[in-house]
Amino acid sequence: MTIEIKTSTLEPVRQTYANIARRFGDKPATRYQEATYDVQAETNFHYRPLWQPQHELNDKGRTAIQMEDWYAFRDPRQYYYGAYVGQRARMQENAENNYAFFEKRNLADRLGDGIRAGLIRFLVPLRHVEHAANLNNMYGTAYGYGTAITQAMLYDGMDRLGIAQYFSRIGLILDGNSGEALIEAKRAWMEDPLWQGLRALCEETLVTRDWFELFVAQDLVLDSLIGQLVYDQYDAWLADNGGQDVAMLTEFMQEWRKDRTRWVDAVLKTAAAESDDNRALLRDWAAKWRGKAAEALSPLAREMLGEEALEQALAELEKRMAKAGIN
Repeated sequence: MTIEIKTSTLEPVRQTYANIARRFGDKPATRYQEATYDVQAETNFHYRPLWQPQHELNDKGRTAIQMEDWYAFRDPRQYYYGAYVGQRARMQENAENNYAFFEKRNLADRLGDGIRAGLIRFLVPLRHVEHAANLNNMYGTAYGYGTAITQAMLYDGMDRLGIAQYFSRIGLILDGNSGEALIEAKRAWMEDPLWQGLRALCEETLVTRDWFELFVAQDLVLDSLIGQLVYDQYDAWLADNGGQDVAMLTEFMQEWRKDRTRWVDAVLKTAAAESDDNRALLRDWAAKWRGKAAEALSPLAREMLGEEALEQALAELEKRMAKAGIN
């Protein structure tokens, strides 16, 4: 008996979904393309939102920015849900190892009283800033237009919630899990004059209606300045003054900052390149919030790092804006 094995190739009728084929041609698509492009509903809505009857549920008119194609905001990281969760899981695993090592070796006991007090006063209250950033990005997720940008803002909003929790854990590590550091940090956030300008600014962002202006205020201006002050300058100061071990506790934030800066800058470049009107809007918004943020952060930056710290942070922001084509 002879057995003859043959193979045959079946050509698929189509390589991908019709909406993806219209954009990229009938060829195999990436997971990011399938999970992102033209996912948001655009037609056949049954009702307008009762709280904003002048708008459709998904409406381009909720921002002054105009785009011919709102799916031009491609995420350079190619994050869809699966890729995002996998990447953050790896980052979280590294962070958990760092925290476990820090606690196992009792590295908090090696910090001087001055360093410990400074961390509780300058670092732990940032958990409240991150909660505001979470709300701001979730607002963009709810009212933005096009899955390409709204899903990325959703991921960013969830990142901010996680970072707020890490700041809380830092406080608990510093006070031996008594919770006193969190109480003290909240008291500073609510009452310390150093924080009142930033607190007021966070509250102002929460009532900003244009979601793209809010993106500029939060994800460009505020995050650039706070990141430069805290994760660059204050981190370097700690390393020079006996607090170098604290870098283990903020490593997640450092990696996350580099990762999401690529996405924010790509969004700004795309919007600015679309039209002169967009570029002018972005420039005006950036200038407006730059002034507000500089005033709000001035007392905090001066007390934490000295007179020149904020000027250095503002200079870095200017470079980033120029690179994005805003200035």
